[in-house]
Amino acid sequence: MIRKAKVMDGKNIHQLLLEGAKKGELLPRSLNEIYDNIRDYYVFYEGDELIGVSALHICWEDLAEVRSLMVREDRRKSGVGSLLLKSCLEEAINLGLKKVFALTYQVDFFNKYGFKVIDKKELPHKIWSDCIKCSKFPDCDEIAVIKML
Repeated sequence: MIRKAKVMDGKNIHQLLLEGAKKGELLPRSLNEIYDNIRDYYVFYEGDELIGVSALHICWEDLAEVRSLMVREDRRKSGVGSLLLKSCLEEAINLGLKKVFALTYQVDFFNKYGFKVIDKKELPHKIWSDCIKCSKFPDCDEIAVIKML
């Protein structure tokens, strides 16, 4: 089931994201960063097992980012990622946001939900708030995608 994350989910979220980061599928998030932003996260559990996670992070008055979208490797292609993304998009609409973007290696997945590839330079709020702190900056190899709501 999908639900908003609770503080008690922080360590499980961190572990799942760490597994993806080790494989180069997404950027790592510190446990402190996860707790600082725990209200952004959605989790998908089956019983006591965390299967997937995503987050909707507000960047500006009309812009949010879908970040940390990760599904456990043995459960991919089961629809969990789609449910997590849809939860983020529904929240963005409910908040009155106009645009949602992601930085991703999975462009085809996001394209299925109406996201279009854009130049990262079109996201100045992201670049100067988060990207500048990243070890990959300025040579980021992630692809920016955006969806108008």
